[in-house]
Amino acid sequence: MTYQINETHDPNLKSWVESANDPNTDFPIQNLPFCSLLVPEPNQDWNYWIPAVAIGKEFLNLRKCVEIGLWDDGWDFAFGQEMGAGGKALTSLFAFDEIDSLRSDVSHILSEGFHLVDRARECLISQTEISSFGLPTAIGDYTDFYCSIFHATNVGSMFRPEAPLLPNYKYVPIGYHGRASSIVVSGTDVKRPHGQNRSDAEKPPVFIPAKNLDYEMELGFFVGKGNELGQPINIKDAEEHIFGMCLVNDWSARDIQAWEYQPLGPFLAKNFATTISPFVVTMEALAPFRTPAFERDPDDPQPLGYLSDENNKKFGGLDINLEAYIQTEKMRDEKIEPFLVSRSNTKDLYWTVGQMLTHHASNGCNLQTGDLIASGTVSGSEKSERGCLLERTWRGTEPIELPNGETRRFLEDGDEVIMKGFCEREGFRRIGFGECRGRVLPAD
Repeated sequence: MTYQINETHDPNLKSWVESANDPNTDFPIQNLPFCSLLVPEPNQDWNYWIPAVAIGKEFLNLRKCVEIGLWDDGWDFAFGQEMGAGGKALTSLFAFDEIDSLRSDVSHILSEGFHLVDRARECLISQTEISSFGLPTAIGDYTDFYCSIFHATNVGSMFRPEAPLLPNYKYVPIGYHGRASSIVVSGTDVKRPHGQNRSDAEKPPVFIPAKNLDYEMELGFFVGKGNELGQPINIKDAEEHIFGMCLVNDWSARDIQAWEYQPLGPFLAKNFATTISPFVVTMEALAPFRTPAFERDPDDPQPLGYLSDENNKKFGGLDINLEAYIQTEKMRDEKIEPFLVSRSNTKDLYWTVGQMLTHHASNGCNLQTGDLIASGTVSGSEKSERGCLLERTWRGTEPIELPNGETRRFLEDGDEVIMKGFCEREGFRRIGFGECRGRVLPAD
């Protein structure tokens, strides 16, 4: 499936929400990402979750739109009163087949000239009214891939310079099963983990706080409609099962990872925390920013039949700019802005999101609504495009110098990592993903 460009992508479309017309906003009316907000109940001492759409600096309360009758299409079933911790307010919506129709209705309500603007204003929530963001849905499972060939080549070069890529890399979208329970929303502090460290090969391992704490700049996507156990998903239908995208920081303890990952791969070095952005940008919103799949070298093998589709080859890629920043505690005290460490683009992913999803289900694995799948670190061919500190500092041998004279090989306590994502293309409005933030706290 390829989402079509329609009237909701019109660059001249304006909103009666003035902040949405700012050319620098992440959330113009052409975007309309979904999120889950925790807001206080008026005149009560408790909060409740609501499903919302971000528009400029405001949020449209979808449940209230239904309650006051802005819709006649029965959207109320999608915005139930789930009160579970962490944003279950969108869970029903993620499985909804006609998200493009809902997004079109939201666009109509927020468009300049909407005939019920005064009533629609009653549904707006300002940033000052929000207690916090929640996870956008109940995440049952989490899988992380390894789909940037530049990242895989760089990391392989550090440990296997004679053969950086393993023989299966160009045939199989490599991934591992992560831990859903430790996924947290942007703004949540992350505690430095303990683990086994064997940096001295002549001595036994020791159990200490991680020394080489790292981030990984990734793109994530949520499963919408699932599949039955034993029933694979055809590559032609893969994107019908994807609700939308978010930013992912897959925190990594490199010293723990180096000791534990053989023979079964990532474990405790990865599962202590994964941070995601609170906004889910739908596949339809990304329609103007589709690209061909990664162009393979002539000598590379072509994808096996179950991963091969002409439409995926022509439009399976995504043109999303990703940026990773660091702000140390000292920089915050000195009022120094976060420092841009890297800028990469999802066009450089060797495997498309459709291929990731199809491969995941190819053995009959049953994906479920709300499952999170991530791309793995997104890196490009240039040093400035390396999406983690392991690459950017080349395993700590080439430290980064920050604006105030500090240096970083890996993350230190008090450091905050800020990730951003956005799409730009001539003839269309810029849209963004908001921020994915996390600050490192000392180990206990």
